[in-house]
Amino acid sequence: MHELAIVQRVVDEVSARLGARRVVRVRLRVGALVAVVPDAMRFCFDVATQSTSLEGAALEIEPVAAKARCEECDDVFAMSDGLPLCACGSARVAILAGQELVIQDVEVA
Repeated sequence: MHELAIVQRVVDEVSARLGARRVVRVRLRVGALVAVVPDAMRFCFDVATQSTSLEGAALEIEPVAAKARCEECDDVFAMSDGLPLCACGSARVAILAGQELVIQDVEVA
């Protein structure tokens, strides 16, 4: 379960920047291609934040759809099934969105 490692990194980063300030909400932008399970991330967040300034904070996850641009025909398309295959048949694509995992914002008390 790589969700725990990801969440632990988020908790460490927020704690390092905010110190002992009480955190009430953390919002993440998570791309579809990151392959995390939101419910697993929330569970891991609850575990990882115990006895920290983030304990009891809400974790909000904003999903980011996968999007790519074909290097053959220049079409921009949604990768709804996760396959980097353009309608023209080319698999030569540049991923434009869906790989991000970003701390969007943090709300403190």
